[in-house]
Amino acid sequence: MDALWSTVPDIAIPVGFTVLHAYLWLRLVRDTTRRGSRWRLAGGIALGALGALGMLAQWFTPSVHGPMWFQAAVGWPGWIWFGVMMYLAGVLIIAEPIRWLLLRRNKTQPDKGLLRKAIAEPEGTPEGLSRRRVVSRAIGLGATAVALGTVGDGLYEGYRTPRLKSLELALPRLDRAFDGYRIAIVGDTHFSAIRGSGYCRRVVDRINGTQPDLIAFVGDLASNEADQLRDATEPLADLSARDGAFFVSGNAEHYVGADAWYERVEELGMTGLPNTRVELAGFDLAGVNDLIVEQRHMESTETGPDFEAALGDRDPTRPVVLLAHQPSAVDRLAGYGVDLQLSGHTHGGQMWPVHLLSRWRSGQLTGLETHHGTQVYVTNGAGTNGPPIRVGANADITVMTLRVG
Repeated sequence: MDALWSTVPDIAIPVGFTVLHAYLWLRLVRDTTRRGSRWRLAGGIALGALGALGMLAQWFTPSVHGPMWFQAAVGWPGWIWFGVMMYLAGVLIIAEPIRWLLLRRNKTQPDKGLLRKAIAEPEGTPEGLSRRRVVSRAIGLGATAVALGTVGDGLYEGYRTPRLKSLELALPRLDRAFDGYRIAIVGDTHFSAIRGSGYCRRVVDRINGTQPDLIAFVGDLASNEADQLRDATEPLADLSARDGAFFVSGNAEHYVGADAWYERVEELGMTGLPNTRVELAGFDLAGVNDLIVEQRHMESTETGPDFEAALGDRDPTRPVVLLAHQPSAVDRLAGYGVDLQLSGHTHGGQMWPVHLLSRWRSGQLTGLETHHGTQVYVTNGAGTNGPPIRVGANADITVMTLRVG
């Protein structure tokens, strides 16, 4: 399954993008305009330009190649169009049976009322305005309104300051002296050319406002190389928690160099946990590098997860909390006695109905579940990947209060 998924960015997305744009041209341009009209030409050019921006965003935002100003220039319109295209094509596909019935009715019943009047009205040519064109324009306008409304709301959700989510969790082996210990869980901020220092500042302020005992970044802090985002991530230096802020890499860091990101967070005053752990007063806190290194066979350039290094040879009487980007890391924890795993990666699905695919890939989509005796909490994340849009999966920063079980 992981090998199959790794082909998506390189093969399935460009092919699917081309097919969907051809479909949009058929339904929104060809079926709604006359052959040879300037509107058909304009519609084709507009779709071609938007499609080009979408693919440029897919290739270059984020990227280690293009300058940041270029990534921002193509990323904003390209990724927003990507989202519009998905919902527009989806609504049009769902409307196909309605379209078929309305056109089929033309063969069995005479035209009546407003539709008959519209068909009889000349459009500047002898053929007049056909039923097919009337139906296509009505469905196209309706689908466009639904897609733009959905994406508009999704953009607002995607860029608003993440909401706080509160959760109490019983940790049976926790010492009573640490009952009420508070962890701010943050993941998938995906700082980039289109999500920079202003957003980072709002995230930092929201975290600090909770006055946590510990801050846990569970991966995918950023989508670009560390040097590309030095200014954008500078507000992270102001993070404040009694026991500090800790970080483990996600797949995004391994794509661009996780070691450099571990160095960067250390510069910012955070503590990286690359296949290691620290002993805090109340529990052990461990971290592992992301599974993506193994899944995409990146071992020649990146260091993958080492559960033994992070969790082996420790005092088994102490509770242990593990930071692991992907929820499925829990399948590798047998024998280590992990009490709680904190993860991200799924974005809660980010854009409905993508959540169905996210659950299939990750096993757990969001919230708290128990697997193999280990409690696993998955945050929706504070940012977005790809389209800066959230539909049905609000961004969050979770404040988890530990209780004695």
